[in-house]
Amino acid sequence: MSRDDGTRPGQAGAPPVHPDPAHARELALSLYADRTLDTGEPLAAHADGLARIVQTVRADPDLAAAAYLFAADTVMRDADRWLRGHFGASVARLVADLRQLRQLSETVRARSGRPESATRDRAGAAAQEEALRRMVLAMANDLRVVLLRLASRLQTLRYLAAVRHPRAEEFARETRALYAPLANRLGIWQLKWEMEDLALRFLEPETYQRIARALEEKRGQREQRVQDAEGVLRELLAAHGIAGEVSGRPKHIASIAAKMRTKNLPFERVFDQRALRVLVDRVEQCYEVLTLAHQRWRQIESEYDDYIARPKPNGYQSLHTVVEDDDGRPLEIQIRTHAMHERAELGIAAHWQYKEGGGKGRGGGDAARAEQETVAWLRRLLDWREEVERDGGAPGAGDGHDAASATAAPARVYALTPDGRVVELPAGATPVDFAYAIHTELGHRCRGARVDGALVPLHTPLRTGQTVKILAAHAGGPSRDWLNPELGFTASPRSRAKVRQWFHAQEHEQSVAAGREIVQRELQRLGRTAINQEDLARRLGFAAAEDLYVAATKDEFNLRSVEHALDGGSTETAAEEPVFPARAPTAPEAQGRGAILVVGVDSLLTGLARCCRPIPPDPIIGFVTRGRGVSVHRADCPNARALLARHPERVIEVAWEAHARGEERAFPAEVVVFANDRQGLLRDISEVFSREKLNVVGVNTATRRGQAHMRFTVEVPGTAALRRCLAQLAEVKGVLIARRA
Repeated sequence: MSRDDGTRPGQAGAPPVHPDPAHARELALSLYADRTLDTGEPLAAHADGLARIVQTVRADPDLAAAAYLFAADTVMRDADRWLRGHFGASVARLVADLRQLRQLSETVRARSGRPESATRDRAGAAAQEEALRRMVLAMANDLRVVLLRLASRLQTLRYLAAVRHPRAEEFARETRALYAPLANRLGIWQLKWEMEDLALRFLEPETYQRIARALEEKRGQREQRVQDAEGVLRELLAAHGIAGEVSGRPKHIASIAAKMRTKNLPFERVFDQRALRVLVDRVEQCYEVLTLAHQRWRQIESEYDDYIARPKPNGYQSLHTVVEDDDGRPLEIQIRTHAMHERAELGIAAHWQYKEGGGKGRGGGDAARAEQETVAWLRRLLDWREEVERDGGAPGAGDGHDAASATAAPARVYALTPDGRVVELPAGATPVDFAYAIHTELGHRCRGARVDGALVPLHTPLRTGQTVKILAAHAGGPSRDWLNPELGFTASPRSRAKVRQWFHAQEHEQSVAAGREIVQRELQRLGRTAINQEDLARRLGFAAAEDLYVAATKDEFNLRSVEHALDGGSTETAAEEPVFPARAPTAPEAQGRGAILVVGVDSLLTGLARCCRPIPPDPIIGFVTRGRGVSVHRADCPNARALLARHPERVIEVAWEAHARGEERAFPAEVVVFANDRQGLLRDISEVFSREKLNVVGVNTATRRGQAHMRFTVEVPGTAALRRCLAQLAEVKGVLIARRA
């Protein structure tokens, strides 16, 4: 199909391509020939039905052309390039996205047919259905493809109903769980109602037939009655000078069945089988319209709700009343302002939120807000396309459509497990994040991944719609590289937290083992190895022996306490050890003593306990020692807790003294650092202390199996300076943990 100027459609320099639905239909019929879908429906018939449904919603040439060519990529090679050349990039993108959604649908149906899906708890099933809906929205680059997919499903249901297909229930279950709720939240009511009715017809044929017989009218007759009532109400508004929009609809069979079921009502008590909605500009006009309706028709007084004066908890506002029309049949009327209607449709009181519970349970928060914005964006896009067509414009690549598409980029990624379960992840998530999202233990043992059947590195970013299989070891733990943001193994804060927790647990186990060895050596020295160590821990004020071991490795109590506890004494002597060495105090130590006030006592010797090294503004308590003044401990110090339990009468209230005349004071603090050992590590850590102007008075380092364990004694003016220092230490390359001892 060459052009006179030597260029081809879609190439640089070629005139813009405008899709022609009639030409698309002609090509589609020749492409599809005798081909059929897996349901047996001819491709050509499905394309015709799909295009008709789409055109009833929006007159959009792109959508119509894509509807006819929906399966072009299944019957020809290099369909994307061919579609771009003949119909433009927009149509090609719609067809490609629609193919992805069809594949997702096939996966969902395959999963729903497995035995385990029938036994899944209802809460888990609801969460998966919600995740699937979000996944459909996230997979669409041009969100109009969702409309195409909904129309395609409706056409399939019509075909299944016409031929009494044996797989109708399978498609109906998927429609009820996924596609009808999507049509609902997008406001495409005519598709939603028909899909729900057809699904009910396949899944609950007796209920469907019972309600259909009770209605005594065909749907067309009910629609005519609603139109007649609309006309009467419009005349009333015009006669009284009220500018308002009136719309109506007969309640569809599935909605009647749902209301009867949820509210346990008989058919006769479902008063909104036919309903009108009136939108006005001001609140006072709502009540004027209400008065006019009650004057024109007889009100059913028990069926009146004023949600304007008393809004629903989710913020929904409207007047609801039920009247009897001229034939004595109930007619519901809803009256609200345009602002109330906008909030009801797109705000926190959105119809789909309180009908489906979309704002509850898992997956709320940022993901729910992002999806709400996506829904609102799609509605605006559909309205915009209609305005363009009405104004005679031809949307192209330079209009606002592409910009809107760019802003609609999803903030979440939705990937599938091999059995079809949807896993919701943050943008940029990797197979490691995927593994941790499924189960923490699987994340720890993750060693590889297959994405859509191909082996990929663990730092590969995932895309929505991909199927991920995790390759796991039988045992083992995570890699420290997963905590390095520069390597890109994890994008989820939750995954990184799980990795840190694993290493913290390993550190704890190592501390317990080292502490047990310290305590056992002390017991051997004392010749008391037969002692029950759980009992010893309780004597020393610990809840369990494990807490005693950890405290021993952190120097949080004096080993002489063990001897006193075994001799029937207390930990008092250990706590009464000189809080500073037997030498002249250093300047910081002397300053520390002078920074503490003993409440109610003047000129009493005080000192900071070495077991916990309190610094302002730590909560502190004092303990009166024998001949050594007051020993000051942090309130959470294990020794302090033991002293408080054994000798509460010797605990004294102490407080930090406010700095006088702006004088700077320094207090010793213990900083513990765990890091992957490397050349220059100690230098980089020292630079942090130097930048913060903290004096390092003690260093103790050791390296085991490539991991550096460091303990620094630094002089700090208070906890604020210490927190800043720890935050900077955590950013040093290779540092895994930086904390106060």
